[in-house]
Amino acid sequence: MVQQNKFFPEIKGNFGLGCMRLPMAGENVDLVEMEKMVDAFMQAGFNYFDTAHGYLGTKSEPAIREAVVKRYPRESFVLTNKLSTHFFRKEEEIRPLFEQQLEACGVDYFDFYLMHAQDGAIYKKFKQTRAYEAAMELKAEGKIRHFGISFHDKADVLEKILSEHPEIEVVQIQFNYVDYDDLSVESGKVYEVCEKYGKPVLVMEPVKGGSLVTLPEEAQKVFDELQKDEEIKRSNASYAIRFAASFPNICVVLSGMSNMDQLSENVGFMKDFVPLSGEEHAAIEKVRGIFNSMGMIPCTGCHYCVLDNDCPMKIKIPELFACYNMKTVFHNWNEDYYYRNILTRDGGKASDCIKCGKCERICPQHLKIRELLTEVVAEFEK
Repeated sequence: MVQQNKFFPEIKGNFGLGCMRLPMAGENVDLVEMEKMVDAFMQAGFNYFDTAHGYLGTKSEPAIREAVVKRYPRESFVLTNKLSTHFFRKEEEIRPLFEQQLEACGVDYFDFYLMHAQDGAIYKKFKQTRAYEAAMELKAEGKIRHFGISFHDKADVLEKILSEHPEIEVVQIQFNYVDYDDLSVESGKVYEVCEKYGKPVLVMEPVKGGSLVTLPEEAQKVFDELQKDEEIKRSNASYAIRFAASFPNICVVLSGMSNMDQLSENVGFMKDFVPLSGEEHAAIEKVRGIFNSMGMIPCTGCHYCVLDNDCPMKIKIPELFACYNMKTVFHNWNEDYYYRNILTRDGGKASDCIKCGKCERICPQHLKIRELLTEVVAEFEK
């Protein structure tokens, strides 16, 4: 049975539907499938939805309007939206953008509104444009119920932001068992900063963009051995999501689900949530060690690097990195065909990169994309 959230009473449970990865019918959201998923999600007792203006090429917000807002009473669901750096340049543009977001979602207020993808550089822009102050004015008007940030940087940057803005009520971070002790993401250290400042945590990427669903053979054996005597087998996604949800300061774990099967599975084990056991934690430690030894490119597929056609050479950077990971870690020979005939059929090969660096300036993972693309070239364009 879903329990009331211990941090915010309006939230039911500790699991949320992330609307960056929704069921698609071609280039549009499959509203029929989405409505089924929303109904199953709400009927299970959950009510937290998360979106942003740029998700799915601005199609996520209208999909929420049609599948959630028009079909359920406003007080029955919790909706989070974000102020994204791509869509404003100066303070005067913030309020019109916010009103546009309200209209796109079909609501009069957002339960949570987050300063999106804060890192050292983006935070400077938000400071210069008085974005935090603008959001607090909207909160004073009742158009925002709770104010927070989503965050993609090192722990020391978060410490600076939280020390300068005590008005922040909640922090959304990337948090999964592979990134927990990763030197570039610092999920564990970032979480500890949230705890230090008493900020509840919203979790994004608990399954690392799907990378923790299909595991390398050696890692899969660890979970298989753990369950060898159990009749009902747990999925790899369940270990990843429950890992994140087992920490005491976690408010909601988000999952971007793109079909009913994924939603039914995740809702099934989160509805009657049980924290990881000591034995399960030990298994995850083994799996983490295996991943750390493999050298995967830690791209989560957020697509910020190619949003609004930012790449002048039209390189599908996240897709090429996913292709590279599948080839080098899982030894999937189909990836050569996929690279040549699907991803780069109309141009945009890794070797086309002109090293302009626009992608690196916006990457939440702070990846050295230009260098990594040369590795993709070496693997696929020999």
